[in-house]
Amino acid sequence: MDQQTKKIRIGILGAAGYTGGELIRLLVHHPLAEIVFANSESNAGNLVSDVHEGLVGDTALRFTSDMPWEQVDVVFFCFGHSKSETFLREHEIPASVRIIDLAQDFRIAAPTHDYVYGLPETHRSQISGCRHLANPGCFATCIQLALLPALEAGLIDGDIHVNGITGSTGAGQKPSATTHFSWRNDNISVYKTFTHQHLLEINQTVQELAPGYKGRVLFIPQRGCFARGIFVTAYAHCTAPLEEVQQAYARYYEDAAFTHVVAKSPDMKQVVNTNKAVVYVERFEDQLLMISCIDNLLKGAVGQAVQNMNLMFGINEKTGLELKAIAF
Repeated sequence: MDQQTKKIRIGILGAAGYTGGELIRLLVHHPLAEIVFANSESNAGNLVSDVHEGLVGDTALRFTSDMPWEQVDVVFFCFGHSKSETFLREHEIPASVRIIDLAQDFRIAAPTHDYVYGLPETHRSQISGCRHLANPGCFATCIQLALLPALEAGLIDGDIHVNGITGSTGAGQKPSATTHFSWRNDNISVYKTFTHQHLLEINQTVQELAPGYKGRVLFIPQRGCFARGIFVTAYAHCTAPLEEVQQAYARYYEDAAFTHVVAKSPDMKQVVNTNKAVVYVERFEDQLLMISCIDNLLKGAVGQAVQNMNLMFGINEKTGLELKAIAF
């Protein structure tokens, strides 16, 4: 059967968390996807819709503790960070099964693994047909989409100053001191200032695309009082005319399926509940302002993972991802 019509058989590990639920929401409506199993040890036997209640009426799938590798073409790892590497040491997955890892375990290139970094705007050719893929982090995706066209074109120099604010779903489903409603609501705070783990993958791509760049990416992450979305503002020294900058961004994203360069400063509601990224640039004297926003659970996680799955299996990367922004 032609790959364009053959169903992609899918297994999901860590299926009870936020990313697992969002992934199932996408895949049950994907015309070429078939979820074979959704693994969760603690929820085995329970209906998926009893945990992810927004899926009521969409699927009768139940969580399982089984992992029938011989029945799937690809497996998604929706684990917490550092658990993917541990899982692979303890379980043998057949070479015929492709892996898409949503954790950070394999995002940094190393001789010990063959995972391709899955940012389609920069690595589309490597993603197509690869066996193992490391899905980018949410902040890393949003920040890179803001910066990379200017860096590749050599339009900015010196340090890049980045502020990014993320919704509470970025911290995962397990409650913590900084995610419960009474603390998060009507509040804002910074965390992991200048040390956020996504800087490692950001700097890796920067050096790949702009090896001559000698500046630093200085990042201040912030927790916002909303559930989903990321909004990034960045600025750096730039002497190029704004028209030249805009042309560089238009060229860089002319073939991008979901990243759009806009003519006026965006707001986050343009992307929430979609796989879109919206990017905007503006000059202020000798400073270039770069703004980007995404949905952290979709373009920042499982939406991008499904986009990568489509590329890996040779189908249109937009398949199953024509999602509409929320009304406002």
